Amino acid sequence: MGSTYGKIFKIATFGESHGAGIGVIVEGCPAGVPFDTDFIQAELTRRKPGQSRITTQRKEADEFEVLSGVFDGVTTGTPIAMLIRNEDQRSKDYSHIAAQFRPSHADYTYQAKYGVRDYRGGGRSSARETAARVAAGALAKLILANEGVKIQAYVSQVGKLKLEASYKELDLNETENNAVRCPDPELAQKMFDYIDGIRKQGDSVGGVVSCVAEGVPAGWGEPVFDKLHAELGKAMLSINAVKGFEYGSGFDGVSMLGSEHNDAFFVGDENVVHTRTNHSGGIQGGISNGEDIYFKVAFKPVATIMQDQESVDQHGDVAIVQGKGRHDPCVVPRAVPIVEAMAALVLVDFYLRNRTSKA
Repeated sequence: MGSTYGKIFKIATFGESHGAGIGVIVEGCPAGVPFDTDFIQAELTRRKPGQSRITTQRKEADEFEVLSGVFDGVTTGTPIAMLIRNEDQRSKDYSHIAAQFRPSHADYTYQAKYGVRDYRGGGRSSARETAARVAAGALAKLILANEGVKIQAYVSQVGKLKLEASYKELDLNETENNAVRCPDPELAQKMFDYIDGIRKQGDSVGGVVSCVAEGVPAGWGEPVFDKLHAELGKAMLSINAVKGFEYGSGFDGVSMLGSEHNDAFFVGDENVVHTRTNHSGGIQGGISNGEDIYFKVAFKPVATIMQDQESVDQHGDVAIVQGKGRHDPCVVPRAVPIVEAMAALVLVDFYLRNRTSKA
């Protein structure tokens, strides 16, 4: 039930962290979309583990296979199945917590819900599942690019190290030029050193990923329950370790007056309506207004740390959970392509839905 997303452009992900593989089935993709395997693979490579010493050292190529839905380099309109095989599982690293509940993990809640759980790397609750989302999101990006929509995310905060400049003041092309994926090279180095220090302490740290979608025309979104920002929030909060979402002025807006916060309209070039400011974050009434859509996603410190922690086991006895395995000390560098993928999945679904909204 909880492994599907979308109304028209639908995805269903499957697989576990230490199973044979993970994958996604995409339904509702229009026929005739050029299927750029190099681009999709590049997106998966951005997310894969083992990129630097501040990420998990699990070695996965994350090369994907297309099982259906593509012929002669284009989509056929039928369900598209993509599979990513697991290659570097070390299930023995988790045998010590077979009956223990790791603090702030989904171990206890999965046991409470299902009465059984896959303790190997968290099974279905592992962030490894997000590779399947990135594959589907890459396809969504290809469709959106044909409509002039560009989505770009970047790391704007790690711990207390915060990027103060707005996305308009930054060169977002710098994002992929460092391991942290922060577009400010000087701050990126400070973030890297800080994360590396936290790693050496056997601890973890959280951060913020900011994202901007440019080129979204006015009219995408639905009223009442399917508001565009509500779906973006749901999509982002479905990502592992996410604890917060805000768009536009977000929480800072509460300190402003209405006269300061309102986005005044004007008619620009080619008689296109624009706003002089964009505190609304490109969305009004749950529908895009043609301005840039921008938002922030807050990630907690990774729950697995290389320190002993007090807990209980499934029998109710006190237990000490030992820190073992290969894990990210900070998730945000690898979360950047995941945030982009989920944003693309939301936007492509609303793009297709909007094609039926008027004659």
